[in-house]
Amino acid sequence: MYRIVFYSPQIPPNTGNAIRLTAATGCELHLVEPLGFDLSEPKLRRAGLDYHDLASVTVHPDLPAAWAALAPERVYAFTAHATMRYTDVAYRADDVLLFGPEPTGLPAEVLADPLVTAQLRIPMLPGRRSLNLSNAAAIAAYEAWRQLDFGGGS
Repeated sequence: MYRIVFYSPQIPPNTGNAIRLTAATGCELHLVEPLGFDLSEPKLRRAGLDYHDLASVTVHPDLPAAWAALAPERVYAFTAHATMRYTDVAYRADDVLLFGPEPTGLPAEVLADPLVTAQLRIPMLPGRRSLNLSNAAAIAAYEAWRQLDFGGGS
Protein backbone atom coordinates (compact mmCIF):
# COMPACT_ATOMS: atom_id res chain seq x y z
CA MET A 1 0.00 0.00 0.00
CA TYR A 2 1.20 3.53 -0.72
CA ARG A 3 2.95 5.55 1.98
CA ILE A 4 2.21 9.06 3.24
CA VAL A 5 5.18 11.10 4.46
CA PHE A 6 4.78 14.26 6.54
CA TYR A 7 7.98 16.28 6.45
CA SER A 8 8.39 18.15 9.77
CA PRO A 9 4.68 18.40 10.69
CA GLN A 10 3.90 21.15 13.20
CA ILE A 11 0.24 20.85 14.26
CA PRO A 12 -0.66 17.84 16.46
CA PRO A 13 -4.35 17.48 15.42
CA ASN A 14 -3.36 17.27 11.74
CA THR A 15 -1.05 14.36 12.46
CA GLY A 16 -3.72 12.80 14.67
CA ASN A 17 -6.18 13.03 11.78
CA ALA A 18 -3.60 11.45 9.47
CA ILE A 19 -3.17 8.59 11.94
CA ARG A 20 -6.91 8.03 11.71
CA LEU A 21 -6.68 8.21 7.89
CA THR A 22 -3.97 5.55 7.76
CA ALA A 23 -5.96 3.28 10.06
CA ALA A 24 -9.02 3.66 7.81
CA THR A 25 -7.19 3.09 4.52
CA GLY A 26 -4.37 0.71 5.44
CA CYS A 27 -1.60 2.95 4.14
CA GLU A 28 1.46 3.86 6.19
CA LEU A 29 2.26 7.22 7.79
CA HIS A 30 5.89 8.27 8.05
CA LEU A 31 6.85 11.36 10.04
CA VAL A 32 10.15 13.10 9.38
CA GLU A 33 11.68 15.02 12.29
CA PRO A 34 11.82 17.60 13.60
CA LEU A 35 8.21 17.37 14.72
CA GLY A 36 6.54 20.46 16.12
CA PHE A 37 5.06 18.41 18.97
CA ASP A 38 5.49 15.36 21.12
CA LEU A 39 3.67 12.26 19.84
CA SER A 40 2.08 11.80 23.26
CA GLU A 41 0.39 15.25 23.19
CA PRO A 42 -3.29 15.07 24.18
CA LYS A 43 -4.38 17.03 21.06
CA LEU A 44 -2.75 14.45 18.81
CA ARG A 45 -4.16 11.52 20.77
CA ARG A 46 -7.65 13.06 20.76
CA ALA A 47 -7.60 13.63 16.98
CA GLY A 48 -6.44 10.05 16.37
CA LEU A 49 -8.99 8.76 18.89
CA ASP A 50 -8.54 5.05 19.40
CA TYR A 51 -6.95 4.44 15.99
CA HIS A 52 -3.31 4.59 17.11
CA ASP A 53 -3.14 0.80 17.54
CA LEU A 54 -4.66 0.27 14.09
CA ALA A 55 -2.31 2.61 12.22
CA SER A 56 1.20 2.11 10.91
CA VAL A 57 3.22 5.16 12.02
CA THR A 58 7.00 5.44 11.81
CA VAL A 59 9.17 8.39 12.85
CA HIS A 60 12.43 9.09 11.01
CA PRO A 61 15.18 11.44 12.27
CA ASP A 62 15.57 13.09 8.86
CA LEU A 63 14.65 12.71 5.20
CA PRO A 64 17.69 10.60 4.20
CA ALA A 65 16.77 8.13 6.95
CA ALA A 66 13.19 8.02 5.67
CA TRP A 67 14.38 7.36 2.12
CA ALA A 68 16.72 4.63 3.35
CA ALA A 69 13.88 2.90 5.19
CA LEU A 70 11.29 3.34 2.44
CA ALA A 71 13.52 2.75 -0.62
CA PRO A 72 10.96 4.56 -2.79
CA GLU A 73 10.79 4.16 -6.53
CA ARG A 74 8.39 7.07 -6.94
CA VAL A 75 7.87 10.07 -4.66
CA TYR A 76 5.12 12.60 -5.31
CA ALA A 77 5.68 15.92 -3.55
CA PHE A 78 2.52 17.94 -2.95
CA THR A 79 2.80 21.70 -3.33
CA ALA A 80 0.41 24.50 -4.20
CA HIS A 81 3.02 25.71 -6.71
CA ALA A 82 3.01 22.62 -8.96
CA THR A 83 1.42 22.60 -12.41
CA MET A 84 0.57 18.87 -12.53
CA ARG A 85 -2.63 17.78 -10.79
CA TYR A 86 -2.72 14.91 -8.32
CA THR A 87 -5.33 13.21 -10.54
CA ASP A 88 -2.90 13.12 -13.49
CA VAL A 89 -0.90 10.30 -11.91
CA ALA A 90 -1.45 6.55 -12.25
CA TYR A 91 -0.59 5.58 -8.67
CA ARG A 92 1.13 2.35 -7.75
CA ALA A 93 0.96 0.49 -4.45
CA ASP A 94 4.49 1.43 -3.38
CA ASP A 95 4.30 5.17 -4.13
CA VAL A 96 5.21 7.82 -1.56
CA LEU A 97 2.96 10.85 -1.12
CA LEU A 98 5.07 13.62 0.44
CA PHE A 99 3.60 16.62 2.28
CA GLY A 100 5.28 19.58 3.96
CA PRO A 101 4.73 21.38 7.24
CA GLU A 102 1.54 23.33 7.74
CA PRO A 103 2.74 26.91 7.79
CA THR A 104 5.17 26.74 4.85
CA GLY A 105 4.82 23.59 2.76
CA LEU A 106 7.80 21.68 1.47
CA PRO A 107 11.03 23.68 1.35
CA ALA A 108 12.83 24.18 -1.98
CA GLU A 109 15.60 21.70 -1.10
CA VAL A 110 13.07 18.94 -0.46
CA LEU A 111 11.17 19.72 -3.67
CA ALA A 112 14.51 19.49 -5.51
CA ASP A 113 15.41 16.13 -3.92
CA PRO A 114 16.47 13.73 -6.70
CA LEU A 115 14.05 11.09 -5.41
CA VAL A 116 11.04 13.35 -6.07
CA THR A 117 9.41 11.98 -9.20
CA ALA A 118 7.00 14.87 -9.69
CA GLN A 119 5.44 17.79 -7.89
CA LEU A 120 1.65 17.64 -7.67
CA ARG A 121 -1.07 20.08 -6.70
CA ILE A 122 -4.62 19.78 -5.52
CA PRO A 123 -6.73 22.35 -7.40
CA MET A 124 -8.21 25.22 -5.43
CA LEU A 125 -9.97 28.45 -6.26
CA PRO A 126 -7.65 31.36 -7.10
CA GLY A 127 -6.38 33.39 -4.18
CA ARG A 128 -6.46 30.52 -1.69
CA ARG A 129 -3.15 29.75 -0.03
CA SER A 130 -3.46 26.08 0.89
CA LEU A 131 -5.54 23.25 2.27
CA ASN A 132 -5.28 21.85 5.78
CA LEU A 133 -2.49 19.25 5.82
CA SER A 134 -4.63 16.31 6.92
CA ASN A 135 -7.34 17.24 4.39
CA ALA A 136 -4.80 17.39 1.56
CA ALA A 137 -3.35 14.04 2.60
CA ALA A 138 -6.85 12.51 2.70
CA ILE A 139 -7.69 13.80 -0.79
CA ALA A 140 -4.50 12.33 -2.24
CA ALA A 141 -4.69 9.10 -0.24
CA TYR A 142 -8.22 8.32 -1.36
CA GLU A 143 -7.38 9.03 -5.00
CA ALA A 144 -4.42 6.65 -4.81
CA TRP A 145 -6.54 4.05 -3.01
CA ARG A 146 -9.39 4.47 -5.52
CA GLN A 147 -6.98 3.84 -8.37
CA LEU A 148 -5.81 0.72 -6.56
CA ASP A 149 -9.46 -0.43 -6.49
CA PHE A 150 -9.72 0.16 -2.74
CA GLY A 151 -7.60 -2.94 -2.11
CA GLY A 152 -8.53 -4.49 1.21
CA GLY A 153 -11.45 -2.10 1.71
CA SER A 154 -15.11 -2.86 1.86
